[in-house]
Amino acid sequence: MFPLLAFIVLPACHSIPERDPNTLDIALPAQWQSPALPRDQSVTDWLTTFNDHTLTSLIEDGLIHNFDLQAAAARVDAAKEQATIAGAGRLPQLYFTPGYQRGKDALSSESGQLLALFNLSWELDVWGRIKASQQAALEEAVAVSEDYQAARLSLAAGLAQVYFQWLEARLQAQVAAQSVKDRSVIVELVRGRFNKGLTRGLDLRLALTDLANAEAQSAQMHNDVQLLHKQLQTLLGRYPSFDVTTVDYPANEFAPTKAQHLPEPPVTLAAGLPSELLNRRPDVVAAFKRLQAADQRLASSEKALLPRVTLTAIGGTSSPALTEIIDPRAAAWNLAAGLAQPLFTGDRLQADIRLKQANVEDAYNQYQSVALKAFREVEQTLAAESHLREQEQALREAVSQTEASRKLAVYSYRQGLIEILTLLDSYRSTLNAQSAHLAVQRQLLTNRISLYLALGGAV
Repeated sequence: MFPLLAFIVLPACHSIPERDPNTLDIALPAQWQSPALPRDQSVTDWLTTFNDHTLTSLIEDGLIHNFDLQAAAARVDAAKEQATIAGAGRLPQLYFTPGYQRGKDALSSESGQLLALFNLSWELDVWGRIKASQQAALEEAVAVSEDYQAARLSLAAGLAQVYFQWLEARLQAQVAAQSVKDRSVIVELVRGRFNKGLTRGLDLRLALTDLANAEAQSAQMHNDVQLLHKQLQTLLGRYPSFDVTTVDYPANEFAPTKAQHLPEPPVTLAAGLPSELLNRRPDVVAAFKRLQAADQRLASSEKALLPRVTLTAIGGTSSPALTEIIDPRAAAWNLAAGLAQPLFTGDRLQADIRLKQANVEDAYNQYQSVALKAFREVEQTLAAESHLREQEQALREAVSQTEASRKLAVYSYRQGLIEILTLLDSYRSTLNAQSAHLAVQRQLLTNRISLYLALGGAV
């Protein structure tokens, strides 16, 4: 019997591998490949670097009231309780089962008795099968907790990005409204010249067409403002209510107290090393914890092939009188110890082991994929930073040049030196340059937020 037991037990004794989060199938460089920014500022507490009290208040509000984040917090509580459930089998299980029996014998006499029984069962976790299952649940609980931290960071970053998009939309609406006013001036200028016979009716038609296009673009800008306003409200857990769509926005709840402009993105940032990302970014840590949980589940499945040692006990009393049932002298008990060794289960246990092995392989590759995605996000946001700054400088110069050319075009048209199409094109160029400059300023901000998110910066 013992040789057979050893033959069954020994193959099932498989050690859990020691996992290192820095061990990947991809070679990590010592430094980031994209040009990193100067290492003067940490990724922690990144929100204060924008020096925007409205943004800080919005994110603090969102972290309290956002429903998706509250659901993530509930999943953390559920995962902790699941770990408690998984480990409960390591402790004795005691049940009280009271009852009442009534019967009739062959002489047609009826009798009844009260029962007060206690059942105790305890599986001795000799091989650590239940402990491995509990440890798997604990690792999963840590992973879910990291998911919650990732959700907090994602919500904060999303709120900041939508907030800056909303600020940009407001500024774009102001630029578009000013463009409508400028086009109206051009229409009056052309109409005056037309009434004096100094220009053709085609010029007036072209100016009116250009004005109508500017009004349509202005309406679109105002619509973008209200869409982003409602998106902000939803992220904050509020009902998407009415938004003021006038240019000044006097009653807007998110209106900044300072002058209307986009803040400059922080200049310096300590991006750290690629290897540090594996221990700092919550989604990467969560993927690694799920890999460790898969290892523990595999170990638990392998140990299911081993004998189970169980202690059982039954005790209690029975009496036809309720007053006698609590008499300890009438109590009876029975204690037993048993061993159960699986011999044939229709390949169920072996299939479960193969299933858990496949789950380990899946979790390992998922960890590799999440880590690689994290590296890509950092590299691409670092690379985009320098390109966006170059683009912003070029567009800043373009705005300056188009504003100067527009003034010159108005003077030249008044003197009859240029055609109406040249004048209208100068106004369109000015509007396009201003709009593009605002867009790239906002892209710089959102890219910096994406970099904080990619680096796993805390809030």
